[in-house]
Amino acid sequence: MHEEPGQGVRGEVDGHHVAVGKAAWAGQGDPSWVAQVRGRAAVRGAITVFVGVDGRLAGVLLLQDRVRPDAARTFRLLRRTGIDRAVMVAVVRAESARAPTVMVGDGVNDAPALAAAGVGVALGARGASASSQAADVVITVDRLERLAEALAIARRTQAVAGQSVLAGMGLSLAAMVVAAFGLLTPAVGAVVQEGIDVAAILGALRALGPGRDRLPRLRGDAADLVRRLDEEHRALWPRVERLPALADAVTGPSPEERRAAVAELTGLLDDLLAHERTDEQLLYPAVARTLGGADPTGTMSREHEEIAALARRVRLLCAELGADPADDTPGEFRRSVQELHAILRLHFAQEEESYFVLADAPGDRSRETGNIPPGV
Repeated sequence: MHEEPGQGVRGEVDGHHVAVGKAAWAGQGDPSWVAQVRGRAAVRGAITVFVGVDGRLAGVLLLQDRVRPDAARTFRLLRRTGIDRAVMVAVVRAESARAPTVMVGDGVNDAPALAAAGVGVALGARGASASSQAADVVITVDRLERLAEALAIARRTQAVAGQSVLAGMGLSLAAMVVAAFGLLTPAVGAVVQEGIDVAAILGALRALGPGRDRLPRLRGDAADLVRRLDEEHRALWPRVERLPALADAVTGPSPEERRAAVAELTGLLDDLLAHERTDEQLLYPAVARTLGGADPTGTMSREHEEIAALARRVRLLCAELGADPADDTPGEFRRSVQELHAILRLHFAQEEESYFVLADAPGDRSRETGNIPPGV
């Protein structure tokens, strides 16, 4: 196997010359197909890695990084703490020259940037040890939002410490003025000074409190439930992503493919509705108690109703396709499946960002891969 920087890797597999990398480097192929694949990848927000066999393009991999569920919340919290510029970058020397810079990373390639930044922060739960060694701060859980929380805690602690110092000095100065006029005897002055010290210490203990910006946390059985449901999300995500393909197969010409697609679709709907019932009956009440307020999960419960209605419609249309369908049934079936696919993607993302982040260390879903054979 040989690697060419900036191009890809190549080697021999079962007597065939295989290259994986850029299209022009991996092999020759139909330019229209290459353009079609790149267009589809752009729509999905993915990058393309082409596979060539014996000098001809044979396929392509679509690689896509999903945004971390806690990313949006983290950026909102960082902006509230005064961070005015956030960029995705691996070289921070120019940024560090302009202003104090914080670099967050978890990979081996992040280590130099972490060392060059004003403050390097490594995600140590799943990251490489090299990044942890180069960083100034290591977050020991796989939660990006803990960066914003740590910054808020530091600023709150600094503010509380400053207030306690000023309050203690101010009270001591006032006591000294009173004593200067002979209104405090030495014994009483000593007692007053001890009281001032105790008051300053008690005031400083406010730093141990949660503060207004601290996120509520699910504990105990509720946190365990979130982790279990997160694992179910991880299992359901790739199946949900197959919904458009299943819709095409169910309405396709091949009887064998139709039967297999109907069985797969039925199994997915059964598992999906069972998962949503668990959400509604167990997770949402626990989240509502933690968040407080008037019906904090109401909008998400409404989405559950819509998902159930769409699933019921898909089942009915699927059954109609197997009997004597009307002319518009295949199109209506595909539209219903596409609607279900869209709302599930949105609903899963909302749950992960808003609710799953309330429990520590759910699983990491950082990389999805897919493939498109030539001519599709």
